[in-house]
Amino acid sequence: MKTLIKAGIALSMGVALAGSAHADITIATAGPMTGQYASFGAQMKAGAEQAVEDINAAGGVLGQQLVLEVGDDACDPKQAVAVANQMAGKGIALMAGHFCSGSSIPASDVYADEDIIQISPASTNPKFTDERPGNGIMRVCGRDDQQGLVAGEFLAKNFADKNIAIINDKTAYGKGLADETQKYMEAAGKKATMLESYTAGEKDYNSLVSKLKAANIDVLYVGGYHTEAGLIKRQMVDQGMETMLVSGDALVTDEYWAITGDAGAGTLMTFSPDPRKNPVAAPVVERLEAAGRTTEGYSLYTYGAIQAWAQAVERAGSVDFEPVVAELENGSFDTVLGEFSFNGKGDVNIPGYVFYEWKGGAYDYLEEKM
Repeated sequence: MKTLIKAGIALSMGVALAGSAHADITIATAGPMTGQYASFGAQMKAGAEQAVEDINAAGGVLGQQLVLEVGDDACDPKQAVAVANQMAGKGIALMAGHFCSGSSIPASDVYADEDIIQISPASTNPKFTDERPGNGIMRVCGRDDQQGLVAGEFLAKNFADKNIAIINDKTAYGKGLADETQKYMEAAGKKATMLESYTAGEKDYNSLVSKLKAANIDVLYVGGYHTEAGLIKRQMVDQGMETMLVSGDALVTDEYWAITGDAGAGTLMTFSPDPRKNPVAAPVVERLEAAGRTTEGYSLYTYGAIQAWAQAVERAGSVDFEPVVAELENGSFDTVLGEFSFNGKGDVNIPGYVFYEWKGGAYDYLEEKM
């Protein structure tokens, strides 16, 4: 019955397209457009809007214009599934999302079932592709086992004689990243002095900070998001602690510094090489800035995800699921992220993670040797 329904939809779409050479193609992005992680939703929305505008200005895809739908999952798994079903009902050909791994993973079941390509610009939990429900599920960002390897070995090498605590927010992203970092740090010969979890969304972490202080923690690794990490860092400084905070890619937003102020100076984080420094991305960065859109974090990753899909569609000569997936699996794509391809799992082969340092209200590559 499902096959017959899809065949009927395809036939009706074919008739519609035959009668209108300029029919639109609908794509979408979805992430935390509201809530405490809304700055990341803003990054994705900015990148998606700019990509659609630029592609349409260049003639569209297969001569058709793109129309963008934006979904708000607030990084909530149940809401993400609801958004996925809504987008399926709107007939989207691509979901350039979601942001949180805890949203992308359950939503991927819907997209796989509905033959919708999902390319996440930001979901780093290995399970997203390791356990993907279909071959149309991909990502253009790295993985937490890659990020954890870089972080764990860095901590073991540079802080071998220091007390290190590893904490996580119990989410799919935060716990996954903390676990990978701990695993690789221990493999490099360094044991954590303290392991703790905390609850995301709280405003007062002074009891946790007091425990860290009592244990003389020199370095705190946070598996979680910028909101809680920023509060923890600020409250450590308020208690007179000089503990260094180290975290992952969920700190790539100016909101981290807005929370910490000067207390955030010296914070280290891992993130993929900054695409804004890629020469091929310069014109896109200029257009984003001219339009008043953010260029930080995952803006260009969302842009690149849409670029790759659009190139695959052009090569396939169709927006149909199977031929486009075949092109994504076998092709190489020139994007603002550089040239990349996808492996058999749907992971991307772009360069791995590097360290950044927060100072003066901005983050940039870590230049000083520890």
